[in-house]
Amino acid sequence: MSGAGYLSASDALPLLTEAAREAGEIGLRFMRDGARVFDKSDNSPVTEADLAIDAHLAARLRPVSEAIGWLSEEAADSADRLSRRQVWVLDPIDGTRGFIAGNGEWVISAALVEEGRPLAGVLYRPTTGDLYHAGRGLGAFRNGQRLSADAGMAGATRHAAGPKPMFDVIRHALPQVERTSSLSSLALRIAYVAEGRVDVAFASDASHDWDIAAADILLSEAGGRLSTIAGADIVYNRPEPVHEPLLAAGSGRQAAIAALFPQHHFPRRAKR
Repeated sequence: MSGAGYLSASDALPLLTEAAREAGEIGLRFMRDGARVFDKSDNSPVTEADLAIDAHLAARLRPVSEAIGWLSEEAADSADRLSRRQVWVLDPIDGTRGFIAGNGEWVISAALVEEGRPLAGVLYRPTTGDLYHAGRGLGAFRNGQRLSADAGMAGATRHAAGPKPMFDVIRHALPQVERTSSLSSLALRIAYVAEGRVDVAFASDASHDWDIAAADILLSEAGGRLSTIAGADIVYNRPEPVHEPLLAAGSGRQAAIAALFPQHHFPRRAKR
């Protein structure tokens, strides 16, 4: 840690990994014993597990440094984070609907953002034990195995995941493309691109920093890119941490796929 209380990617990854693994055990316990479900003010679901994991992550990470701000889906937001160079960005359960359904498509998503961009990130999928981690300049890994996004060109695209209206646009130009499961977890959907299991992934608007920060650094370090559907870079830790429709793909096809979406407007996605 620097004298100012900031962390390097190498400093942050062990902290994020340990906290995410412990959080996963909490999630599995609630999955086994049952978790009450509540409606948030925006009518999206939240469970006892989300809240318990949020409290755990706060207890593990907030004391690390007073210099680092805080942004969690399940905690009250504060303008204090806007003046911080580094911010913890967390989704206690990304894929809450999948958690409720018991389909296993949920992850703990934990990242450290520095000056608007992810510095380090961890995704932990408790139901499979898969741990994804990446740090700026350090590479991307799943269970210790280095990840590499498929670098093929747009014409070689075979599998796309995401909302059907967005898939229909790409299918019109690339009729060989098949739509795969979108998964309950947006972070996991992007991680699949980093793994090369999916060529392209989309997200409708209304995704937030906590949904994508860890997956963003994972894809970037795997040689891919997460951008808006218009091809613009994503900036984190803004006053409203919400994003336009998104596109994730390997470097060989990302710009060409983005060019297929010049003037389209898509409905808001359901909250996760």
